[in-house]
Amino acid sequence: MSTAPHIEVRDLTMAYGDFVVQRDLSFTVNSGDIFVIMGGNGCGKTTLMRHLIGLQRPARGEVFYHGQDFWNAAPEERDRMKRRLGILFQGGALWSSLTIAENVALPLGEYTALPADKINEVVSFKLALVGLAGFEEFYPAELSGGMRKRAGIARAMALDPEILVIDEPSSGLDPLTARRLDDLIMELRNSLGTTIVVITHDIASILTIGNNSIFLDTERHTMIATGNPRTALEHGAPNVRWFLSRGEVRA
Repeated sequence: MSTAPHIEVRDLTMAYGDFVVQRDLSFTVNSGDIFVIMGGNGCGKTTLMRHLIGLQRPARGEVFYHGQDFWNAAPEERDRMKRRLGILFQGGALWSSLTIAENVALPLGEYTALPADKINEVVSFKLALVGLAGFEEFYPAELSGGMRKRAGIARAMALDPEILVIDEPSSGLDPLTARRLDDLIMELRNSLGTTIVVITHDIASILTIGNNSIFLDTERHTMIATGNPRTALEHGAPNVRWFLSRGEVRA
């Protein structure tokens, strides 16, 4: 079995034309991590996610999955690596014209040869996993924001991915609903062993769920390796401590 990290990023530079968003990003996401990519608005968190999941090619640098070079792989090999990923976009990205069950069934119908009755079984299990048993026939518009996020996680988990990438899970949610979503994220890691990458600026969430992290600095356009966010709050770089304490700690 491979001992290579689930994700390894080496010397990554992200740019739009001549404008460099972030440069010299190097970090490792190990099996079982809840790895947080954090920083303020406009620092490049979602852009980094796009580079990780194959939506945007780096200006420079490499992304490895289990030791395999993602961007230099053949297209069919990249597609195979992508199927190791489950992705929850910020808005949930559910199809409004489909029921929740139909949304979760989509990747199963596209990427597996399972018969309809087995797909229905998997869909029911995934929805139960995120606390949405009994909501199979509901449409996204009939659910609350938190329930839509849970449905999005169920769809992202449909193919049993090794790695779950979640963009701003608490965006648009009230604090109580956001904390319940944090509990679900930790439960998925603990019960299924899923490696989870979370892109967020929600301080309560970062300090609750993260065991490893990087901070994207908007001024220097590069990262600060911060390790466990709770440790970084006390002993990290001054701007990281300021960010994590919302200004209570200053250099």
